[in-house]
Amino acid sequence: MYKGENGRFPLKVRLWAVEQTRAGVPVREVAKQIGVDRSQLYRWKKNPVHPDSKRNLPDSKGNLRPAEEPPQELALPGELQQVKQALAEKVLELDFLKGALQRIEARRQKSASSGATTSTEKSKP
Repeated sequence: MYKGENGRFPLKVRLWAVEQTRAGVPVREVAKQIGVDRSQLYRWKKNPVHPDSKRNLPDSKGNLRPAEEPPQELALPGELQQVKQALAEKVLELDFLKGALQRIEARRQKSASSGATTSTEKSKP
């Protein structure tokens, strides 16, 4: 899905995937997002840069630098999940408020009319 011309995933994608798994996102979910097998993600976790690649990007401590931001295509599924979660919370909140409003209206109707007839007669025209 995100493979480059040479059939390999770009370094930016690999670093992003490793960063996501280290941040606590399940490996299965990250693998599904980018279209790679879980075992490949575990290999990337050990060494995100392909062994044949000459482009190692270590920081001053020797750790590989994570990508600054995930590629746009990879960020969208995560954003979609957040929007779905927010929508579900708002629907629950709306249902709760509708129920509360119905209970308040029912109480008002009970207190406004006692059920007894009025003591005065209606005026005749």
